[in-house]
Amino acid sequence: MEFPNIDPVIFHIYGPISLNWYGLMYLLGFAGAWWMGTARAKQPGSPYTTEHVSDFLFYGFLGVVLGGRIGYVLFYHLDYFLADPVYLFKIAEGGMSFHGGLLGVLVAFWYFAKKSNTTFFQISDFFAPMVPIGLATGRFGNFINGELWGKAADVNQVPWAMKFPGAGEVYRHPSMLYECILEGVVLFVILYFYSRSPKPRMAVSGVFALGYGVFRFVVEYWREPDDHLRELAEFMSMGQILSLPMIIGGAALIFFAYKNNQPASKPA
Repeated sequence: MEFPNIDPVIFHIYGPISLNWYGLMYLLGFAGAWWMGTARAKQPGSPYTTEHVSDFLFYGFLGVVLGGRIGYVLFYHLDYFLADPVYLFKIAEGGMSFHGGLLGVLVAFWYFAKKSNTTFFQISDFFAPMVPIGLATGRFGNFINGELWGKAADVNQVPWAMKFPGAGEVYRHPSMLYECILEGVVLFVILYFYSRSPKPRMAVSGVFALGYGVFRFVVEYWREPDDHLRELAEFMSMGQILSLPMIIGGAALIFFAYKNNQPASKPA
């Protein structure tokens, strides 16, 4: 199967200013999170108002962008940063890390908990079901850009394997679509239905962390590692190493949530 070579730029607005698909996917992800968060905030018993949702998404956006970039540089290109610290600010060259973005969002949770006089896990339980929306749109943006492709595949066994621009004449797994489906669509469905009935404090956050960690760990088996991390990937990829704490932490949160059985706010 040939990759549907899509121009990453949708249209040019003026001069060098343009709207690209990847940026649009980020906007759609945040728009979807805002829509769902607003709907949840309007439900009886919600600890947050629609204004809280808008405020948090602003801080969350900063956390995703700053944390994603810093995480990418430190986790995947520390050598570049040590040789040239200015590389951190070369955003135009690309590079975002989910795990770094997650750390940025956790900082946003902590700050917003203090600002809204609520607790960290109240916020994380409330917003966790919205995160997969952005994961799905973001990974689909990776697919449109033809980046983060997977490992070589036999088209006789994987008929949906594709040739990606810049990846040679080898057919490869469209691993970004695997992530879009598992980390985005499937995880969203799990969290949406799980959070519809009252759950102990921390449980929804734990299901998100465990679910994402497991899905990402599995998909990494079909994702092509970065060249400078290839030796590491023979044992375990960087994505798998970063996902292990999420798997362990998520399972621990679920365990302690049901053990302590702290009451949570009414589901939205």
